[in-house]
Amino acid sequence: MIEAIIVGSVVAFLALLFLLISYLAYRRAFHSTPDPNADFYRVPSDDQYGPYRERMISLIGKLDNTPYESVSIVSYDGLVLHARYYHVADGAPIHIKCHGYRSAGVRDFCGGCQIANDLGHNSLVIDQRAHTKSQGKVISFGINERYDCLSWVNYLIDRFGKDTKIILAGVSMGAATVLMASGLDLPENVVCVFADCPYSSPWGIIKKVCGDMGLPKKLCFPFAWTAARLFGKFDLLECSAISEVKKSRVPILIIHGEDDRFVPCEMSREIAKSNPDAVTLVTIPDAGHVLCYFVQSDYYHKVTCEFIKKCLLKSQNTGKESQ
Repeated sequence: MIEAIIVGSVVAFLALLFLLISYLAYRRAFHSTPDPNADFYRVPSDDQYGPYRERMISLIGKLDNTPYESVSIVSYDGLVLHARYYHVADGAPIHIKCHGYRSAGVRDFCGGCQIANDLGHNSLVIDQRAHTKSQGKVISFGINERYDCLSWVNYLIDRFGKDTKIILAGVSMGAATVLMASGLDLPENVVCVFADCPYSSPWGIIKKVCGDMGLPKKLCFPFAWTAARLFGKFDLLECSAISEVKKSRVPILIIHGEDDRFVPCEMSREIAKSNPDAVTLVTIPDAGHVLCYFVQSDYYHKVTCEFIKKCLLKSQNTGKESQ
């Protein structure tokens, strides 16, 4: 009798401890409180970012002070999501830009919007759910965010017409988001996807970060999965960039820095291998995380512009053939 009570108490204690650690993991990795007054100008000054910091801040300021229209939609699960719409030309293609984990679009696309401008294209710089002005408390590493991406696509088509050409672009978690969205039943308006330093899967990047922290990767999984499932209400293994790109029907360009110390370049190689017919992979030597544009600006600009122009031309030719 006493032994049974002791065993039961130990089991109950271990269960509570497991739940407590899972909740702490949820708060650390998945929980977020949106900050409408987020500091866009917060840029690291380490050895990788330091050489480009002043230029980044200058470009952030330029985009932040460019006139825009504040727009919003309601997500599939009832959240109000916000974005900045930068208009360049009537009837021009529109880039939907998805920022990274705990970041902001104005910071992550201070260079990317310049590329869109140079192409004469419009930009929709979104606030991902649970970031900046968008509602939500959970960051799901692209699993729920991919449906938000589709909602923004439908918003643009409804607003600007069925002939609107759309480019999905993302950085880091935003890159994984648009790659996961590529596996959805996207309208033909989406002509291509551009991803800068994506991770191969939500669990893959969490496992990598756990390893960087000196934590045992296999032991971390039950806590991370429970944290997402029980407290975040999503399945960490529901999908990945690899699984969704494998079934993608749109052309994809992936650019990744070979000296990325946060999201390994190998992850993009794995994604590219999943659908070599659809994916074009470009790697930039000596570029850190989200720094490809700054390390080789001219080459980055050339590759992305040529890719987008090629996809738009192909889309136009396909449209003519179907008429």
